[in-house]
Amino acid sequence: MSRIIAVIPAYNEESRLATAVESARPFVADIVVVDDCSGDETHAKASNLGVHVLRHPMNRGQGASLQTGTQYALDHLGADVVIHFDADGQMQGKDIPAMAAPILAKDAHVVLGSRFLGTESNMPTTRRMTLKLALVFTKLVSGIAVTDPHCGFRALSRHAANTITLRQDRMAHASEILDLITSSKLSFVSRPVEIRYTEETLAKGMGFLDGFTVVKDYFKHKFFDTL
Repeated sequence: MSRIIAVIPAYNEESRLATAVESARPFVADIVVVDDCSGDETHAKASNLGVHVLRHPMNRGQGASLQTGTQYALDHLGADVVIHFDADGQMQGKDIPAMAAPILAKDAHVVLGSRFLGTESNMPTTRRMTLKLALVFTKLVSGIAVTDPHCGFRALSRHAANTITLRQDRMAHASEILDLITSSKLSFVSRPVEIRYTEETLAKGMGFLDGFTVVKDYFKHKFFDTL
């Protein structure tokens, strides 16, 4: 039986982590939580949830946490499919089987979740506009046509997870993944996912101005770090 492993990066998510873990648990063989040097009780909460818990000794960002957790899932848990799943409770575990299905059927190496396919969620207008701009940006710089370039809900085959090595520690990793899908010639499909927004998670989430930091980090890595 194929082993589906969820990787959950967590930073200061003591109040929401259990909800995310319990949502994903029925649909995966195991779960890896990567505590990104949280300042609250995230690590203690995770340690009581019956999951594998890793901890960064310093805060590195979501991209670094996903890389740490994915590598652990490959090396120690025999992952056949790696699911990237957020710790804030917005993602729904019930979507995991549909996300993993194309990989298990060998129809794709990567499955990208999309908030713009199927049923619309209660996404705020400002968030929707930001993501639409990101869609245009991604098409121009990466040459890849996707419906939701910055949805963190994704599934990677073992081959894709071994091929994609994230260098962008923070939020620019979402654009980096799309670049690596293209450059590595990995096949991909998109599947609808439901994201449930709350005032609490929106307050913590990435704002419009944060998008400029992502663009700066992305271009710095793409055009200068490799020189």
